[in-house]
Amino acid sequence: MADDDLDEDDEELEGEDGEEDEDGEGSSGGGKKKLIIIVAAVLLLLIGGGAGAFFMGLLDPLLGGGEESAEAKPGGEGGEGGEGAAAGLAVFYDLPEMLVNLNTGDRKATFLKIKVSLEVPSPEEIPKLQALMPRVIDNFQVYLRELRIDDLKGSAGMYRLREELLMRVNAAIAPAKVNAVLFKEMLVQ
Repeated sequence: MADDDLDEDDEELEGEDGEEDEDGEGSSGGGKKKLIIIVAAVLLLLIGGGAGAFFMGLLDPLLGGGEESAEAKPGGEGGEGGEGAAAGLAVFYDLPEMLVNLNTGDRKATFLKIKVSLEVPSPEEIPKLQALMPRVIDNFQVYLRELRIDDLKGSAGMYRLREELLMRVNAAIAPAKVNAVLFKEMLVQ
C-alpha cells in the first residue's frame, strides 16, 4: 500500500509536470496573443494619431499644403499676386443713417434706427455705388418698413436681415457687386 501511494504520488507529479508543459505551451500561445494585441494597439495608435494630425492640418508643411495656403493668402509669395492682392483689399462705404417705423399692426409706433456699412471689393466700385445710392436706400427703406419686431429677434433674425439687405443692394447696383453688409448700429425703440 505504501508502494501504491508512492506510485500514485509519482503519477500525480508527472501529471502536474505534464500540465506544466501544457501550461508552458499555453503561456507561449498566450504570449503570442499578447504580442499580437500589443502590435495591433500600437498600429491603431499610430494610424489614429496620423489621421488626427492630418485632419488638424499638422501635416500640411510635410505634404506641401502649406505652400498652397501661403499663395492663397493676400500678399503671399504666390506667382500671381494680382488677384490675391486685390482680394485682400476691401473698401468700406458707409450709408447714411436710416430711421424707419416698423410694421407692428397696432397703433403703437416702433422705430428702427440703423447704420450700415457696405464692403466693396475695390475702390473702383464706389463711384458706381454712389451713382445708384438713391435706389439702394429706397430698396432698404421699403424692406425695413415691412419688418416686424419678431423678424429682428436673435442672431437668426440678424442673419436674415443681413442676407436680405445684401441681396437688395446687389440687385440695385447690378453690374457692380457688394461683398457684405455690416451693421454699425441698430436700435429698435
